[in-house]
Amino acid sequence: MDLLHQLSKPGAAGILSALLAIGLAFALAQVISAVYIATFRGLSYSRSFVQGIPLGAIVTSMLMMAIGDSIAAGIGLAGGLSIVRFRTTMRDPRDMVFIFAGLGVGIACGLQAYPAAIGGTALFCVAAILLFGIHYGARKQFDGLLRLVAPRDPAIAGAVTEVLREYTTHFAMVTMREVAQGDGFEHAYQVRIPDPDKRPALLHALDAIEGLRDVALHLQDPTLEI
Repeated sequence: MDLLHQLSKPGAAGILSALLAIGLAFALAQVISAVYIATFRGLSYSRSFVQGIPLGAIVTSMLMMAIGDSIAAGIGLAGGLSIVRFRTTMRDPRDMVFIFAGLGVGIACGLQAYPAAIGGTALFCVAAILLFGIHYGARKQFDGLLRLVAPRDPAIAGAVTEVLREYTTHFAMVTMREVAQGDGFEHAYQVRIPDPDKRPALLHALDAIEGLRDVALHLQDPTLEI
């Protein structure tokens, strides 16, 4: 301990202080990542992204403690990071916010601003859970995407509509395109199914309509890692 203190630059945090700061950053970022997992809805869940939140917090905490009050070190760090190109694409702005939250926790802990780190994490997690729970910003919630190919027959289109009215609480056509050189159309519907047990019945009812083919229901439940 004494040898490390002697070799460190003046004013640098001790080993115990560094371990406390980095450990707290890791723990708080774990809480943020747990909230992300609990509130995630989509088809492209990434375990690497979830692990990146606490790991990023550790790195930023370490960097902030290494810089300390040195302006020269801060400028050098900014110059070094400017030559590193991060090519990871985030499709969802919400994912970017969670990454910034993890980095913010690491920065706060690196500066030993523990009340800001703990309070900010608590408020961020409560806000994320609250916005998720009340479906803030959502217009309509759909359970999945239904795709099918139907021939040019108004009677078949009417039969499909009747089946959707029976098994779904809401449905909306999102795309329609010609297939088979104009002999049929591929339809895509966003559907809302109140009872998961009705999903097989919906597919069975559609398969029973003569002329339909390639009936598929793509669920939006985040149960698979893609």
